[in-house]
Amino acid sequence: MSRNKQRVLLGMSGGVDSSAAGYLLREQGYEVIGVTMKVWPQDCISRAEDKCCGPQAIADARGVAHALGIPHYVVDEADQFERLVIDYFSSEYQAGRTPNPCVMCNEKLKFGNLWGKAEALGCDYIATGHYAIIEHHERRAVLRKGVDLRKDQSYFLFSLRQPQLRRALMPLGRMTKPQIREIAHSLGLKVADKIDSQEICFVPGNDYKAFLRSHLGEKEFHRGEIYDVAGNFLGEHQGIELFTIGQRKGLPGGSPRPRYVVELDPETNRVLVGDADDLIVDEFEIDRVNWHPVAGVNDPGYSEEIQATVKIRYNHPGTPATVTALENHRACIRLHKPQRAVTPGQAAVIYDGDVVLGGGWICRRKAPLLT
Repeated sequence: MSRNKQRVLLGMSGGVDSSAAGYLLREQGYEVIGVTMKVWPQDCISRAEDKCCGPQAIADARGVAHALGIPHYVVDEADQFERLVIDYFSSEYQAGRTPNPCVMCNEKLKFGNLWGKAEALGCDYIATGHYAIIEHHERRAVLRKGVDLRKDQSYFLFSLRQPQLRRALMPLGRMTKPQIREIAHSLGLKVADKIDSQEICFVPGNDYKAFLRSHLGEKEFHRGEIYDVAGNFLGEHQGIELFTIGQRKGLPGGSPRPRYVVELDPETNRVLVGDADDLIVDEFEIDRVNWHPVAGVNDPGYSEEIQATVKIRYNHPGTPATVTALENHRACIRLHKPQRAVTPGQAAVIYDGDVVLGGGWICRRKAPLLT
């Protein structure tokens, strides 16, 4: 049987954003099918109750789908979430890096595994409630910042490849959060005033250390020693997994100036500490770079220098930089103004204005003590 409408699989988290996205897509003439991923492991159900991936979220999404008159399905992605997101999260801390699980979840699950479900249901696109803009051109898709810069989520989407972007829709990109809540209120949706989640969805209370202890077990922690930048031994620590660049808590006292973690070495399990100035970086490398083909860039992975704006973490405003592509999907970032706490394992996303040119993962730098 032929279809007159294009069919969209909408990821529904039970929040106001994906709920409003369903309404907007329907108004734009799409046939919308709602889906919510069950991603918490069986032993975490009680802890997931109030999370965006928990049982209440599924109930909220189902209620919204009913109110909008669209079908709703629940797909069990717990095993894949454990393998692709939670295991990644834990292993990054063990490697002395600070992970970004939202980027991985978007790439591997929401716009990865979920496509198989979309195809099975005959869908042409996958849609989400992200605050970002995807422009569809004849041979490429361009990723831009959302117009509501306070909510913009393009940073979390940099790793999506062209096939993923070309089949993605993000109807909220040109709207603001207050407009979205107004739509939800006008529809009488119960989730209209639902508070946005500010935490990692699988980490109760945002206490990643407690989560790692529970997930890995104490025996898997890599204990070691703490040194200052001058090479002085300061004490022992209970696991390199318990530290991240820029951290102050959990460090030995006795210094007249505040101490910060400035380097982690997974090879020796050493934690290196220094003062605020030791956190300042003016150049670093990124790996696993994903370049986006956009106007003016003929070949992703080009080698000439480009002038761009780089965000070194999600809540970073961005800073001017010179970016040079290197071999093996790497790039060198030279910051025009040195930045504090450039953190290995976090994403550095490269922009030309509001257009995402690409991005990669910040590499660990070699400190003199750790070479």
